[in-house]
Amino acid sequence: MSTDTITRPDTSVDTRMATRSPWKLVALRELQVRLSDRNFLLGTGATIVLIAALFALQGFLMGGGAPSYTMAVTGSEAGAVVAEAEQALQATEDDASISTIEVADAATAETALTEGDADAALLPVSDGWEFVTDGEPEVELQGVVSESIRSSMLAANAEAAGTSLSELTAGTTVEMRDISGGNDQSRFVAWIAGFAMAFLFYMAAIMFGMMIANSVVEEKQSRIVEILAAAIPVRALLTGKVLGNTVMAFGVMALMGTVALVGLTFTEYDQYLSIVTEGFLWYIPFFVLGFLALACVWAAAGAMASRTEDLQSTTMPLTMVLVTIFIVGLSLDGAAKVIGSFVPVLSTILMPMRLLEGTAQWWEAVLALGLTAAFCALTIIVGARLYRRALLQTSGRVSLKAAWGGGE
Repeated sequence: MSTDTITRPDTSVDTRMATRSPWKLVALRELQVRLSDRNFLLGTGATIVLIAALFALQGFLMGGGAPSYTMAVTGSEAGAVVAEAEQALQATEDDASISTIEVADAATAETALTEGDADAALLPVSDGWEFVTDGEPEVELQGVVSESIRSSMLAANAEAAGTSLSELTAGTTVEMRDISGGNDQSRFVAWIAGFAMAFLFYMAAIMFGMMIANSVVEEKQSRIVEILAAAIPVRALLTGKVLGNTVMAFGVMALMGTVALVGLTFTEYDQYLSIVTEGFLWYIPFFVLGFLALACVWAAAGAMASRTEDLQSTTMPLTMVLVTIFIVGLSLDGAAKVIGSFVPVLSTILMPMRLLEGTAQWWEAVLALGLTAAFCALTIIVGARLYRRALLQTSGRVSLKAAWGGGE
């Protein structure tokens, strides 16, 4: 007589985890729910594709390389002027070039322009030169050629007058000094990168914060939370929810930031990659602490609602605070910006901006992180108290006063 062997799944690992670290099970469940949510995955994927597409479009519009022009010239003198213009252009862009094609006369030059063989033509006239184009001229090309003509003609005229170009132009040099510590392009890159980080924090705080609140109220509305609270400590339930969503928010932020940094290498701003990368590395701890400072409050907002319909009223104050932080963070300047960069949560937006701009020292960032960590500890204590005292109250929407003063 044969006997069948029934194989039972080994649940010893899960049992030990549930007994010793129930918050880990809750955190893993939160991650599993998010990673199996089709809408969440599609939304995140679409955002990443959009970021990559924006950088690809930027690279395409910039032509993917240094400018290259072709000029039709008549005679060696015109060729010498263009060669000097090419040197001036290469002083600003190493790989830039201006090639020349020799033509017999103005009519041949115009034919080369209309057929697309040249971008412009430089022709001698009785009182100077003529810069000929078929349509709107390339501003950069016109500028360097015009400057080359001026300098060469000044040198010739100075020699004819028995002097030198240096003597003739003595005292006309104007030296530029920017006390802001950067140029317009670097300031533009710093502002764009700072805005992107601020917007990323704002969107993550809203999106994942609402996910935490929704998760809490759904369990409360379905009465599942009563079973969970009987099986594991409420503190462990809160810890798992907060940490699970924090890990997910950090993962999405890091993925989007990495895509943006890689995309930056394909644009004309790739020389600022090291500066932006350093700013992004500083931004990471600010993001994590800033999100943690709000996560328990989001959970408390969910606990104070008894139905999904109540969430709008319980989460509205927190949403308005985030909107205010985002708007104020982008509008502050000068001394107000410096002070704001040390204010917890607001520092998540302002301190990375100041680091990108080069107006903040490393110790200022460390000090701001310390203040944010202290504020984070305070909000965790407050949020956890509100969460515990409102979670099992199912008679209706719980007011802040009732949640704070209610029993455990």
